[in-house]
Amino acid sequence: MVNDPIGDLLIQIKNAGLAGKSSVVLPASKIKFALASILAKEGYVGAVTRMGKAPTYQLNIVLKYEEGKPVIADVKRMSKPGLRVYVKRNEIPKVVGGLGIAIISTPQGIMTGNDAKKRGLGGELLCEIW
Repeated sequence: MVNDPIGDLLIQIKNAGLAGKSSVVLPASKIKFALASILAKEGYVGAVTRMGKAPTYQLNIVLKYEEGKPVIADVKRMSKPGLRVYVKRNEIPKVVGGLGIAIISTPQGIMTGNDAKKRGLGGELLCEIW
């Protein structure tokens, strides 16, 4: 059993990219699908699809590469099950000088740090990706 499904999702995507895989298939959940959809919208991964029948949905994430290297260079899980990290709207970090993204869980759903700043929202800082 995985105690940190978000961390597991991020590391499996990163490791599959480093191994040169074309896609990765994981057990699906609403939060994993929302996180993967943000990664697809921001251009870090290709298509994200949910496969299978309820209750055993699978999440298929197609990886992206540029010049033979994975688009996701690194990930950092900020808020962990043992230590939650919350930020106010003016404390949302810039990731690698603006080249990466921060993903935040807000009362209005999961979104990037830039979207949360525009809406004036703070929340739980899930991860940073660059």
